[in-house]
Amino acid sequence: MKQVKKIAVALMLFVAATSFVNAQSKVAHIDVTQLLSAMPEMKAAEAELKKLQETYGADIQASMTELRNKYTQYQNEAASKSKEENEKRAVELQGMEKTVGEFQQNAQQEIQKKQAELFAPISEKAKAAIERVAAAQGIDYVIDAQPGGGLIVATGKDLLADVKKELGI
Repeated sequence: MKQVKKIAVALMLFVAATSFVNAQSKVAHIDVTQLLSAMPEMKAAEAELKKLQETYGADIQASMTELRNKYTQYQNEAASKSKEENEKRAVELQGMEKTVGEFQQNAQQEIQKKQAELFAPISEKAKAAIERVAAAQGIDYVIDAQPGGGLIVATGKDLLADVKKELGI
């Protein structure tokens, strides 16, 4: 009879401990950067982005070479030209410099726009997969393992309302 009581008490303690453990939120982590870099879609997007950067880079380099050549030409011919002609050439060079600078800025903006356009669906696909895996495994919180990474999935209890109530807000 004593052994039955001991077994019953041990069984009750086991059930209580198991219930306590199951009542706690489950937390997991994932290195999102590593996940994204392993996705074939990301590799294709990066290749497309690199190709675009190279195209813009070649165009900018050609414009810079043309500007340098014109500057050298004007510098070499400056002594044989009139003051008005040299001033006109200086204004032309300034206009070319401005045009090249604007093209560089526009190219950078286009590259950033294309990057966002290419990477957004890939990030969404990864996030959806993380959410599905977390739900299947009963995980309430998934944290990005990268330093400074944030919360990806949060299905656990949000304490904001309770804390506001406690503070009288």
